[in-house]
Amino acid sequence: MCYFVAYHLGDIVSVKNEQSAGSGGFAKVFGDIANRTSQAAGRATTFMIAGAVVLVWAVSGPIFQYSDTWQLVINTGTTIVTFLMVFLIQNSQNRDSAAIQVKLDELIRVSAAHNSFVGIEHLTDEELEEIRGKCERRAEAEKAGERTVERVGERAAEAADEVTGS
Repeated sequence: MCYFVAYHLGDIVSVKNEQSAGSGGFAKVFGDIANRTSQAAGRATTFMIAGAVVLVWAVSGPIFQYSDTWQLVINTGTTIVTFLMVFLIQNSQNRDSAAIQVKLDELIRVSAAHNSFVGIEHLTDEELEEIRGKCERRAEAEKAGERTVERVGERAAEAADEVTGS
C-alpha cells in the first residue's frame, strides 16, 4: 500500500501546484460545480424554493385534471434532480473526507499518538474493527491502571498520616 502524507507546508503547496498543472480542466470545473451545488442544496432558501415548486405543481393539479402528464412532470423532475445531486454531493463529501483525513494524519504524525494509525482508512472493515477493539482494550487497561495508581496513592497518604499521627 502506498500512503502519502505531506510533511511540510512546501510539500503540500508543490503537490497542489503539480495537481493543478497536470489535471484536466473538467475535474476542476466539476469540483467547483459540485462544491457550490452542495453548499446551495443545504440552505433553507433552497428548501423553500423546492417546497414552492411542489406547491405550485400540486395547485396546478386541477387545471390539468390530474393527468398522467401532470404526474410525470414532478416524477421526472425529482428523479433527474436526485440523480444529479447524488454525484455532486458525493464528490463534495469525498473531497471533505480526504482533507479531514490528511489533517488527522498530520496531527497523528506530530503528536504522541501511534504513527501506525496514519493511513488506516485504506484497511478493510475487519482490520479496522480489530484495531478499534485493540484501542478500546488499551483504553480500558489504562483506566484500570489509573484507578490502581489512585488507590495506591490513597493508601500511601493513609500510611503517611498514620506514621505522622495526623
